[in-house]
Amino acid sequence: MLWAERIHWFANTMPAREASVHRETLETQITVVLALDGEGRSQQATGLPFLDHMLDQVARHGLFDLEVRARGDLKIDAHHTVEDIGIALGEAFRQALGDRRGIVRYGHAYVPLDEALSRVVIDFSGRPGLTWSVEFPRGRVGEFDVDLFHEFFQGFVSSAQATLHVDTLRGRNAHHIAETVFKAFGRALRMAVAVDPRAPATVPSTKGTLV
Repeated sequence: MLWAERIHWFANTMPAREASVHRETLETQITVVLALDGEGRSQQATGLPFLDHMLDQVARHGLFDLEVRARGDLKIDAHHTVEDIGIALGEAFRQALGDRRGIVRYGHAYVPLDEALSRVVIDFSGRPGLTWSVEFPRGRVGEFDVDLFHEFFQGFVSSAQATLHVDTLRGRNAHHIAETVFKAFGRALRMAVAVDPRAPATVPSTKGTLV
């Protein structure tokens, strides 16, 4: 069977790679709707305009259809909202991927923006872990606290059950650094969740499981 025929057969037999997640606590109410095999459509309403902008980058460069709606205790600060969005987004990926059969599993991307350059590498390994090496020249982009990016990605890996390495190799502008990180994240995700044309029905692990 040719690769194109394998993918066509598998695409017609696999369930839709989609998920809808609602997470509600005393601090936040988060809803995430995700389609992995989308067109890059994005609809964000988190109450945090700069985070909306970053999630738009993930959807566009990952070619995911992504909707995130959030209500949080922003009168205190944005920490709970940003962290819980990461958790809910990771859970949406976990659900949409199912048993992870047929995926490439690993993804990586380098993305530049003017003077900034970031690298993101992901493994949907079933083991949560974040290695974060990103330094910002200032503490805020607009009203957004850049420390919260770490909390977003920590929440993501914990629920997605993925290993993630994020490195900024150079950069002077905080906005540029953040944007390269999220664009690279989208690109790395796109690579990792793609269907492997040579093994579209196989779990990519010698253990036989990634969950």
